[in-house]
Amino acid sequence: MHRPDTLGVPLSKRDFLKAAACGACALCLAGVAGRTRTASAQSAQRGLIKRKPSPWFSAADEGAIVCELCPRRCRIAPGQRGRCRVRENRDGRAYTLVYGNPCLVQLDPVERKPFFHVLPGTRALSISTAGCNIACKFCEVWDMALVAPEEVHAYDMPPEEVVKQAKAAEARSVSYAFGEPVVFHEYMAATAALAKKEGLLNLLHTNGYIARDPLDALAEHLDAVNVDLKSFDPAFYRDVCDGELAPVLETLKHLKEKRVHVEITHILIPTLNDDLAQLRKMCLWIRDELGAEVPVHFARFYPLYRLANLPPTPVTTIERARELAFETGLRYVYVGRITGHEGENTFCPECRKPVIERMGFVIEKMHLKDGTCSHCGAAIAGRWV
Repeated sequence: MHRPDTLGVPLSKRDFLKAAACGACALCLAGVAGRTRTASAQSAQRGLIKRKPSPWFSAADEGAIVCELCPRRCRIAPGQRGRCRVRENRDGRAYTLVYGNPCLVQLDPVERKPFFHVLPGTRALSISTAGCNIACKFCEVWDMALVAPEEVHAYDMPPEEVVKQAKAAEARSVSYAFGEPVVFHEYMAATAALAKKEGLLNLLHTNGYIARDPLDALAEHLDAVNVDLKSFDPAFYRDVCDGELAPVLETLKHLKEKRVHVEITHILIPTLNDDLAQLRKMCLWIRDELGAEVPVHFARFYPLYRLANLPPTPVTTIERARELAFETGLRYVYVGRITGHEGENTFCPECRKPVIERMGFVIEKMHLKDGTCSHCGAAIAGRWV
């Protein structure tokens, strides 16, 4: 996977679509020739470790600790690490090994996160470190998320520098995405607090696998969260993701209680999580527990990592899922990774006319005024300022 040493500046539609043709590599845009500025006066260093004490642990017997960051509650013996590979027991205390050493620093359209109801057409500075607390067989960034920090190239970039870079790049938000931000909680929380003071929004794209107290500590700084709801089947989570469904659903409900803007991404994988009856149950749960105005993105699966033997998701499967979601009463439903499809657009749920027209991550037309439809005046759910 390409690891850019630069932050991209805004691309023209032509350059964007040319870069997007590179395929599944989510990091290629920042390297488009002639349209970059240096991230900082440094190169990424392989094996960079930045330790910092973590408050999210409790003591156990024989010098062990229990990590309390996520539902796994890893019991970590002295000198050992948790399942995420980036949290370590040193002398009976928990340490994060990725504080201030992101292996990805990149300027993106906010639509890539994907957020379709947050500051459309603006840019977000994205950061991520190594590590993840689950292990999906279809992980798109496995060489960053499912490895130890010693195995990636990373930058020395404390929270102050992230915010400085975001403002210099004229980003409107900081995004914690690509890998799993839960595992760099302390780094994210410190950066988010500074970003908020500087008038930047904080956007999180996560698997939602986090314990309640760490989530509460983070939520006060968050403006929007996109949660990967990978299936509505507990067996899928256990067999394909090495995780559990219930904590993810609890995270979604708690974010809504905290009044954080929520969007959901669901990758449809042929034969594994594309059952229509299960999808209907999921959509009804979203409607009843979170609200009909939560945007849902049905994304196309492409074969990779340990599911390389499966075919790409048929477009008809994505379209049927979208139709089903509308039938259950959800108001904003999108298709992902099918460039040019009408399902990339935002439609007013009242007059059914388009209020945001997209081509991939590029905004082509906007019919939105102060968060309302320019055609009929109906309010459109989202963060528009």
